[in-house]
Amino acid sequence: MNDLTPTQALELWRRAVVEGVRRDAPDLSARQMALLLTVFLTPPPHTVRGLSAALQVSKPAITRAVDRLSRHGLVKRKVDAADRRSVLIQRTVKGSVFLREFGDIAAAAAADLR
Repeated sequence: MNDLTPTQALELWRRAVVEGVRRDAPDLSARQMALLLTVFLTPPPHTVRGLSAALQVSKPAITRAVDRLSRHGLVKRKVDAADRRSVLIQRTVKGSVFLREFGDIAAAAAADLR
């Protein structure tokens, strides 16, 4: 893949976001999308504490983002069987489908830039 200029990268992101907005899908903030991508693209397990450290965002902000993503069915919470005080943030099929479709949108936008 050719290197993109900053303007091309922004245009790619704009096209993907615009197409995502046009679809009947959850309207996620940048923080929620970053959290969702982190949960799906990095190895589990994921906890609020770990996600907070990885994204360098406060634990309350992560909790709010997880709340929103959970309401949309994109992630789920599960009590850690090994440490019942800890809650794991897990992937869902709906979240996987959402990101696969968004990935398809981004790939199509990249192809349009060539």
